[in-house]
Amino acid sequence: RWRADGRALRKLPVHVGLVVTEEEPSYADMASLVVWCMAVGISYVSVYDHNGIFKRNNSRLMDEILKQQQELLGLDCSKYTVEFANHDKTGQVLNCQSTLKVLSPEDGKADIVKAAQNFCQLVAQQQRTHSDLDVTMLDNLLSSTNGFPDPDLVLKFGPVDSTLGFLPWHIRLTEIISLPSHLNISYEDFFSALHHYAACEQRWGK
Repeated sequence: RWRADGRALRKLPVHVGLVVTEEEPSYADMASLVVWCMAVGISYVSVYDHNGIFKRNNSRLMDEILKQQQELLGLDCSKYTVEFANHDKTGQVLNCQSTLKVLSPEDGKADIVKAAQNFCQLVAQQQRTHSDLDVTMLDNLLSSTNGFPDPDLVLKFGPVDSTLGFLPWHIRLTEIISLPSHLNISYEDFFSALHHYAACEQRWGK
């Protein structure tokens, strides 16, 4: 059913950001969302909460994802690791043709500051000039989404009308859909959001 649902959409996001603004994140519900993204054919998934709880407890989230992969998809995904945005862990990919990053606020504005510092050092060392700085250069200097395309779609969960620091540079052209809560979310709610995205006409600032 999931693959058929993905193929039925007029367009499918390549990269989905799952942003939780609620104070009590649910590992089981977030794992369901990640597995559904994988099942319909989304290639890249980012998980974010503004307190960094998922990132600090990534092994617990990964255990839940593995459990639900096996229960819902019946796939042998016993060999898996998660790719971390801050690159201080070994970067690998989940099976099932999807790559996951678990992000926290340090991967947002702090990453932009770090990129700016690195560029200034390159200028000071005369390896670059100030005129070299453009969108592509900044993208290359940012470590939080190295190898990841910008998100096409962000699903924001919770009552806060803000993405609370989620990749502020990368969501310039991102479609953001707000949902009341990720707690006890159903597949129908998730797929309805994808259907809404597929029906959107994106004007890319025009």
